[in-house]
Amino acid sequence: MNDNHFPGGVWPVMLAPFTRENKIDYTALGELVEWYIRNGSSGLFAVCQSTEMFYLTLEERVGYARFVKEKAAGRVPVIASGHISDSFEDQVNEIRAIAATGVDAVILITNRLAKEEESDDIWMENMCRLLEALPEDIKLGFYECPYPYKRLLSADMIRRCAGTGRFYFLKDTCCDIDQIRAKLSAIQGTNMKLYNANTATLLDSLRLGAAGYSGVMANMQCRLYAALCENPSDNRMNALSDILTICALIERQVYPVNAKYYLQLEGLPITTFSRTKDETLLNATARKEVEMLKRITERCQELL
Repeated sequence: MNDNHFPGGVWPVMLAPFTRENKIDYTALGELVEWYIRNGSSGLFAVCQSTEMFYLTLEERVGYARFVKEKAAGRVPVIASGHISDSFEDQVNEIRAIAATGVDAVILITNRLAKEEESDDIWMENMCRLLEALPEDIKLGFYECPYPYKRLLSADMIRRCAGTGRFYFLKDTCCDIDQIRAKLSAIQGTNMKLYNANTATLLDSLRLGAAGYSGVMANMQCRLYAALCENPSDNRMNALSDILTICALIERQVYPVNAKYYLQLEGLPITTFSRTKDETLLNATARKEVEMLKRITERCQELL
């Protein structure tokens, strides 16, 4: 069944550059796409939580996805999410609109398919209903998005979904190597590939057969994650994995403001404005920490 041509490696969860007038800055977004590709990205995850998708209109989500797909120009595949509504009918409309942009797959948010208190059986019923409502030629994936609540998929749920042949991508956020092992077993021989969002378990998961990384830190240390994904069997990657795991603690800062500041240090024309976080929370000490992270990243790249 496996005809998944989505490459392994790093799939950044893309940021949304904004102008000071609170509009998507497409000039900065174009340069951001180039930065990702230049720094070793295998694919791009447009319209996700890092894109502040819950704070974008449908028109903005569609425009963003279409722009990224066109800017990538076939150099790397582009996937996008963006179905954020509560109602089933609105979600179907959102998914169809995102698919019409030409992205290579539409990624379903797992917490949109059932309420937090509802069972996995209800989730599966809603999933089957959604598949019936969507054209079969739309390639799909899953993102275990932590907002507004985290809904992890069990290995059995993943096995059943992967068995349909319609799913190609799983952005896994369980942060648990035993669960990842079970999920990898569940998708073996299917179209679905697992991309880990967690740095601490990343190297172990790659050695078990995970396809790559799709997480926050690719917005800062993309090149280093590309190296890790390309050479997981190399024993030198053990030390790099340790360094990346400690560096990833910076996620607990004011994200995504800190990532936008990091990209400013990289020379990108991006503001630190965010719709989800007050940019002034990135104080002088936090900025110094981001500057230190950049120096660590550069030193690691030299050593590699």
